[in-house]
Amino acid sequence: MKRIIVAAAIAASLYALPVAAQAPSPYGPGITFDAAKKALAAAEAEAKKNNWPVAIAIVDSSGNLAAFSKMDNTQHASVDIAIGKAVTANDFKRPTKVFQDLIGQGGANLRILAIKGATPLEGGVPIVVDGKIIGAIGVSGVTSQQDAEVAMAGAAAAGK
Repeated sequence: MKRIIVAAAIAASLYALPVAAQAPSPYGPGITFDAAKKALAAAEAEAKKNNWPVAIAIVDSSGNLAAFSKMDNTQHASVDIAIGKAVTANDFKRPTKVFQDLIGQGGANLRILAIKGATPLEGGVPIVVDGKIIGAIGVSGVTSQQDAEVAMAGAAAAGK
């Protein structure tokens, strides 16, 4: 009985901590459907301009799919890869190129390959508006560098 009372007192004291002591979240509200459509349209335009068949995935700040497009002649594997890149960029709050570069260095960085749910390939970038991550975009279908070019075009358009 004494343990239960002590545990209850500890739990109550945790709830009494001031909210200001918590670090502000880097995440904002999830990307709106209109903003996701703008990002998708800009990414599609960049891909079409270069004749690059790609899959484009946009996730909201919780990592759930908000919009998706697969252009004609895109390889089937690119669907899951694009979604994986978007989720990775959102969940880890950074472009997926960071992981690709670290793996390229080898050594202890190869541990990244063991992270469940991480897609360590360039082509995923967070979508940031007013300093907050509202989602991310992932692109797959051409080289990783070209995927990133398409993704950045989409991410830039989301906040406009």
